[in-house]
Amino acid sequence: MSVPVDTVLLKVASRCNIACSYCYVYQLGDQGWQRQPSAMSQSTIDAIVGRLGELRRTQDRDFAIVLHGGEPLLLGEALLARLLNGLRTSLPPECTLSVQTNGTLLTTPLLNLLEETETTVSVSIDGPKEINDSRRVRFDQSGTFEATLAGIRCLQRHPAAERLFSGTLTVVEPSTDPGEVYSFLRGLGVPGMSFLLPDGNHSRLPPGKAGFDSHEAGEWLAGLFDVYMSDPDPVPIRVLDDLVKLLLGGSASKEGMGPDLNSILIIDTDGTVTKNDTLKSTFDGGDRFDEPWSVHSHALQDIVRTGAFRDYVEMQHPTNQQCLRCPELSVCGGGMPLYRWSDDRGFDNPSVYCTDHLFLISHVRRYLNAHLPA
Repeated sequence: MSVPVDTVLLKVASRCNIACSYCYVYQLGDQGWQRQPSAMSQSTIDAIVGRLGELRRTQDRDFAIVLHGGEPLLLGEALLARLLNGLRTSLPPECTLSVQTNGTLLTTPLLNLLEETETTVSVSIDGPKEINDSRRVRFDQSGTFEATLAGIRCLQRHPAAERLFSGTLTVVEPSTDPGEVYSFLRGLGVPGMSFLLPDGNHSRLPPGKAGFDSHEAGEWLAGLFDVYMSDPDPVPIRVLDDLVKLLLGGSASKEGMGPDLNSILIIDTDGTVTKNDTLKSTFDGGDRFDEPWSVHSHALQDIVRTGAFRDYVEMQHPTNQQCLRCPELSVCGGGMPLYRWSDDRGFDNPSVYCTDHLFLISHVRRYLNAHLPA
């Protein structure tokens, strides 16, 4: 039985024009990017367009498509146009298209293309200049803040900005003030905010985490929640909105929270089909299937019918007994698989962020109990 795909991540460029210190693609041991072409070729783009059209007709269910990298805008305007126009032709409009970019390469002609193909844009930025430029740097270690801010302003000036700009993506830095980060992003006029935890695992702790029992990131997110709740006109924050929904009996929209499985298909720059690319942070090749599947030789609907693909999807559910016995499992979901890895036990561990999750869940539950009618 096939696993319906709900998200397709296209790694359209395997290189980046900046060198973030925490990047799971380049900084955490995996060398797969060196074995990939720097950008998708015309033939790979055409194969992807055809294969995704087949998949949509076969599974009769829409999915989201996200252009990713490296830096996806390094693909160049001509190939980007070929890809986006091809996808719009082969897929129904309900299949959403989006780009996750560092913003430094955004131009008006590119934004015109994104408008024409109904493709939204999310920009990565970690906060005000001092915070952002401590980690999001160029290869010469100079900061990227000004270039990213210029990209955001270019996006906001575009006539279709309201349709194009979906929001920002920020990696949590526990040593910073969450209120300062929120106020800065809010002051930019962003339509939404997403926050990610720094990548890491039990064998290579995430930046800013002292040990398994510490909860620096949980405290930071709890502080962000307090600021968020005190704002009379808040900017939506998906991770916090999802957590509240789960605590009130609803469901989440993001992998790594709640009990629902997310079926994410990744296609690399050479057309190879891989597991979630965040698994690169576990070990070299951690995102690779044993079978060398490719859009050039395999139908995607055949791949998602395999036991190997189902096993990959189901690895989102934790196997460790500490997780399975935990009363918060229906909310936490065990966290992202990459956070469970250790060199000696594989994925059979609770998340390295277990105590952070529990701290945040407890904090939000106390707030809801105090502010919602009994």
